[in-house]
Order: sequence, then structure tokens, then C-alpha cells
Amino acid sequence: MKSLILRVATRYLSALLLIFSVYMLLRGHNEPGGGFIGGLVGATGFVLYAIACGTTMAREALRVMPQSIAMAGLGIALAAGLFSFFFDDAFFTGQWLFIGETEDDKGYPISTVLFFDIGVYLVVFGSILTLVFAMEEEI
Repeated sequence: MKSLILRVATRYLSALLLIFSVYMLLRGHNEPGGGFIGGLVGATGFVLYAIACGTTMAREALRVMPQSIAMAGLGIALAAGLFSFFFDDAFFTGQWLFIGETEDDKGYPISTVLFFDIGVYLVVFGSILTLVFAMEEEI
């Protein structure tokens, strides 16, 4: 597409969609959202960019092969599941680590559930972009 207005607006919209996708990822289990929805919203930003500026420029903006992103996400999600074996728990049992723990405060909780969601985010993000880029290059 050759619309200058669409190309300029897409740069801002893509950035906003990526920031919103990270917000959706991190808000995760306490409220609606999580890795799947965040990955879809993030991929939408790059799909919009690919429609406005072309697949070649979208691939250059991404800088990493989408297949590699999906595979890294799959590895992170698997590692999050396997981590429970170190504590003699069942596969995918959530483990919590509290950073900055003091006598008065528990600290900031980080869990394997968050890492699983990050893995799902990357798998969805990478697989959607792989499919869309392949379809758009065919057209």
C-alpha cells in the first residue's frame, strides 16, 4: 500500500499495540489477559506494519526470524514446567520466588507461571507472524 498517512500512523499504532500487548501479558492471571492475548495483540502491531509498509520492512523491523521467537517461547514454557521437578512437585506446578524479602514485607513475587505466560506470548507472537508473513509474501 502506498498511503503516506497509513504508513506514518502505523508506526505509532504498532508501538502502542506492542506496549499494550506487554501490559496484557503482565496483567495475566489476576484479571483477563495473559500470554495468548498479549501475543495476539503484539502480532497485530507487526501485521499492521506489514500491511502498511510491506513484509520486507516488517521483517527488518522485527530483526529476528519469527520462527526463532516461537521456538524460544516454546523452550521457555517447557523450562517453566520442568522447574517444578526440582521441588519434587508435579509437572507445571507453580513455584514462587520473592525478591527483596524483608521482615515486614514478603517482597516482589516472581513465579514460574509468569515465565510460562512469557513463553506462550512468544509462541503465539512468532507463529502468527510466521503465518502472516508467509501468506503476505505469496500475494
